[in-house]
Amino acid sequence: MGVFHSAMLALLRKEDEAATKDQSQDYTPYAPPEEPLPREEWMRAVIKGADERSSRWKHVMVLGGLLVGSGPLDDERLSSSMRRTLEQALVQAINLALVDVRSGDELGAQCITLALNHSFPLLSDYERGQLNYDLLLPVLVGSAFFSSEGLQAAYFLGGIDLDISQAPDKSLHWSPQSRSYAQIESILGRPLVSALGPLSRLVSHAVENVSDSWAVQTMVDDLAGFTKSLLTQWRGCRLSDIEAHVETQVFSEESLKTTIPGLWRLLRVTLFALVIVLRGAIGRVLSDPNLAADAVAPVMVRQALHTLRNLYFISSRLGTESFSQYTFTYLTTIDILSNYPIQADAFLKEIKPTTPGEIPISSLERCLDLYFLNTAEHFTLVLSAQTNEEVLVSTAIPYLASGGSDHLLPIFEAAHSVMLAVFSAPQSATVAGQHLAFYIDALFSVFPENLSPRQFRLAFKTLLRVTAPPSPLSATQPDLPATLLELVYYRALNAPAAPLPPKLTPQGKITPDTQFPLSEQAVLTLTLLDALPFLPLDLLEEWLPISADLLYKIPDEMMREECKKRLWDILISGEMDPDRSQICVTWWSTRGGREYVLYGPEPSASGRSDDVSPYMSGALQSITKESKL
Repeated sequence: MGVFHSAMLALLRKEDEAATKDQSQDYTPYAPPEEPLPREEWMRAVIKGADERSSRWKHVMVLGGLLVGSGPLDDERLSSSMRRTLEQALVQAINLALVDVRSGDELGAQCITLALNHSFPLLSDYERGQLNYDLLLPVLVGSAFFSSEGLQAAYFLGGIDLDISQAPDKSLHWSPQSRSYAQIESILGRPLVSALGPLSRLVSHAVENVSDSWAVQTMVDDLAGFTKSLLTQWRGCRLSDIEAHVETQVFSEESLKTTIPGLWRLLRVTLFALVIVLRGAIGRVLSDPNLAADAVAPVMVRQALHTLRNLYFISSRLGTESFSQYTFTYLTTIDILSNYPIQADAFLKEIKPTTPGEIPISSLERCLDLYFLNTAEHFTLVLSAQTNEEVLVSTAIPYLASGGSDHLLPIFEAAHSVMLAVFSAPQSATVAGQHLAFYIDALFSVFPENLSPRQFRLAFKTLLRVTAPPSPLSATQPDLPATLLELVYYRALNAPAAPLPPKLTPQGKITPDTQFPLSEQAVLTLTLLDALPFLPLDLLEEWLPISADLLYKIPDEMMREECKKRLWDILISGEMDPDRSQICVTWWSTRGGREYVLYGPEPSASGRSDDVSPYMSGALQSITKESKL
């Protein structure tokens, strides 16, 4: 393919040089200029030479090299008729070669994949539609993920552990000269792997256009098997027990500069390619009635979720917040599976931790626990109360009151999110009543050391919504909302006023909850304000002035203004229903709420704001300048 690509470029360059020479130099009759063979005449001769005496896949390489060498359509290096002829010949050669390689010609399949991957962007939409996608899809998937010139069925991690040795300074050393790293470099340098991004998009396009729906299901099963092998290989490697934030303390300098980044570069490429292909498969489920059938859709999405779980040791390290393809695939599969409660229940029991009630020692197992918690949170409304308690709650409880590094913060927060999701499920009201006391104690014990302000505020707001009317739990424990408010209020009175240190994500990024750091006291005040829209009417009327008074317990002016802004947002942003809004308007306009929030406590004659003389209920208060205004 490179030979004919270079020949095409040389012919075009020679014609350009001849045209430039004719324009810049005078004609000499004694030395007639050399007339090169016209490009289109040469191309037609090459096309005619691709006959039955050679393999069809070799025709694909030749024609692909010519098309790539001719450049995109915008360059207009070929006439429209010649370009149509070349594109038509290439597509015809591909379709014929696909039939030939079905007998197991691995080299032919790889060459078809390589040539089409480079030439596909240059084909017209009409010629793309003429490809035999039913035969093309298995060839592309097999060449990219399972062939010896692709990712070789994920069997490239097994030899790493044998090449890791201990250096004299007790650090682990993975030599760049080792056989395992040479294999990693070899894989990264393969033409199919180096172009795996465009190739994965080509596979996704084939998935969307294949006429045999069952070929898509087969592909999803094959990819699940591929990632299972990848996870098995990673589990047997010593690297799986070393977390990213301690690598600098464990590995030698040479390993940190060369071998470790090389490995993760290959794993990152693998992750992105698989997700793009899965994204095409899930999109096909949404549009294909055969795949959307009740007997097929839950099976496919379960396999897709298993695939994402097997890849989670990569995605959790790299972060997928900005990877829209991953987000779409993950959330769409969850949404589809949520329509099948029996299959969702079976899936969660398949991936539940092997030792529920305990925190695993292995870093990889904790990573898989995090995937389980993040995924299970979305299914609490469709699961039975028994499954919610025996599977979800039992897995989350060990992490609720645990302490540790900031790098374990995501799994602590995921456990709290699962508990809150279970409490919010109507069928789990009894479960919530049994575990609520323990959870409340754990919630206040882990903040702020092992829980971010954002998660704490969310947890408390959810607790108020679960315990306040008309929730089933409020009928059996009506005093819980007031008790929770008292806990937050009295802790805020005595909480430290110094700014909290920032929390770090597993990728080492700071998780900003606000524009600037807040103190524990300010966060607790914001937590109390967040709860106001969920309070019963009598409690809301009682706690509005208490919340306003708590604002002025915060010594830092910027933090206090942030809390004032939040209170004002609650009052005017529509978070309150009409009845609660009426109480807030009355308090703000006629009961001194505006004056207290804007100007603070009224100072007494002695100059102290807390020196208030007793007076009889209903007596006239002194009219200040501000109250006149």
